[in-house]
Amino acid sequence: MIKDRLLTGWTFTRIAYLIIGIMVIIQAAVNDQWLGILLGAYVTSMGLFAFGCASGSCFDGDCRVKHDPDQEK
Repeated sequence: MIKDRLLTGWTFTRIAYLIIGIMVIIQAAVNDQWLGILLGAYVTSMGLFAFGCASGSCFDGDCRVKHDPDQEK
């Protein structure tokens, strides 16, 4: 399961999260901002492991809300 998340489903957004997270980690380390390293690690892991959209429920790419005709009344 983790192997599938690491190797498949790469989108522009995932790559952007990964790159931005790595940049935050580097910048925070250079400036001795340890809280920034944690923030950058979180953003990097979001890009690397494909979570963040409702805690990973959108890994398959289906983020649509299901239509329920009973709620229209």
